[in-house]
Amino acid sequence: MTYSAEISRAHPGCLIFLVDQSSSMDDPIGTAPGDDTPGKALPRKADVVADSLNRLLFELSVRCAKEEGVRDYFHIAVVGYGELVQPALSGALAGRELVPLSEIVTYPARFEARVKKVPDGAGGVVDRTMELPVWVEPVASGGTPMCQALGYAGKLVQGWVDTHGDGFPPIVLNLTDGESTDGNPSEAATRLRFHVTGDGEALLFNLHISANRTAPITFPGPNDALPDKYAHLLSTMSSELPPGMRAYATEQGQDVTDGARGFVFNADMSAVVQFLDIGTRAADIR
Repeated sequence: MTYSAEISRAHPGCLIFLVDQSSSMDDPIGTAPGDDTPGKALPRKADVVADSLNRLLFELSVRCAKEEGVRDYFHIAVVGYGELVQPALSGALAGRELVPLSEIVTYPARFEARVKKVPDGAGGVVDRTMELPVWVEPVASGGTPMCQALGYAGKLVQGWVDTHGDGFPPIVLNLTDGESTDGNPSEAATRLRFHVTGDGEALLFNLHISANRTAPITFPGPNDALPDKYAHLLSTMSSELPPGMRAYATEQGQDVTDGARGFVFNADMSAVVQFLDIGTRAADIR
């Protein structure tokens, strides 16, 4: 199981994002000791997750853009779980499950003005206001039905594997801030990973967006200490990073060992962005 199948228009990849939309996502995101600035308001977890996902979808469209337009190297689903477990893309794509990337690019729900720092051509940077697309809105309501969400993702994974049996396995990225309220999710996680293509088993990565004021933990090895039993559970549920992702994580400055799992604890905004980037670097697209 090499996780080396090419991703192309003929053999697209499958990305499924599970987004915790429980009421606790209305809380501010945590910071590690020493990272907080007096008087600075921290963003809500729900806002950080939505902003990071929207940014990732935009960057994916750039990575997959060719002269004739955006190529469908990926089909993408965003599933929210809180009061309900349901597709979480908004606007014209509301209710859709796996959507080709070109359709996602064509149908953003809206655009939002953002200030970004860009090179000024003379070695410095300047602020520039840009209109960036929005597909996922922040939501924070209800419990945390993670078992149901993983089951939902498992059905999407099964359908994909049944029709793309020789391709790169589906990747599921679960972003959560709390303990499952509908049981132990480990069994549902195992069932999800059980689906296999000719290139490997489905991948499940977990990011715990905590309010815990402890140092972040990224991609722990099998013997690394974790702060509590829930972090240990989520880490155990997570797939090992395939070699290509480990190599990319190392290039991005991460200390990643053999056997490292696709799990991040106590993520801040930059860690969420990097987790999504590394977790979606399935293979070279062609």
